[in-house]
Amino acid sequence: MKPALLPIGRIENRILVVRGQKVLLDSDLAALYGVETRVLNQAVKRNLERFPADFMFRLSAKEFESWRSQIVMSKPGAIMGLRRAPFAFTEHGALMAASVLNTSRAVEVGLYVVRAFVRLRETLVAHKELAAKLEELEQKTEALALRHDTLAANTRAQLRQVFEAIRELMSPPEPRRRPIGFVTPEEKKRS
Repeated sequence: MKPALLPIGRIENRILVVRGQKVLLDSDLAALYGVETRVLNQAVKRNLERFPADFMFRLSAKEFESWRSQIVMSKPGAIMGLRRAPFAFTEHGALMAASVLNTSRAVEVGLYVVRAFVRLRETLVAHKELAAKLEELEQKTEALALRHDTLAANTRAQLRQVFEAIRELMSPPEPRRRPIGFVTPEEKKRS
């Protein structure tokens, strides 16, 4: 009976980002391909010419310690603990590993692994497009708010002028005061 394959979503959950690349670690890839990690690593070491740096690399000591602390791994010297940094396989490296293992399960699961990488890439592109649209919308909103604030300030200033003019019209005019002293008829006409 054929072992059940993992859904693409479960494969995607095992994909990590290391050095800016999406990778699967050797233990996860071996589990997917139905072989022991040492068997996968032996097959890779026998075919190193098929695995350039953009297909596979070993985690650095710093990356290894960071990864170990994230998954709460055993102490480095403990019996049965992971003592060496694992290999990280890119999408192309995972497919190449399936070809060097040359088992029917590895070939079949290799296709699922590639599909998971592709789906993850499409999801990231969709998120980037969404983020760009959100940024554009935010900029437009800021521009509209700025225009609205300018218009509101101008409107407030104009309304103040209207209210001042109305108040002036509402206040009774000051009565003309009669000048003190003798006023000639010519002066009366001028005032």
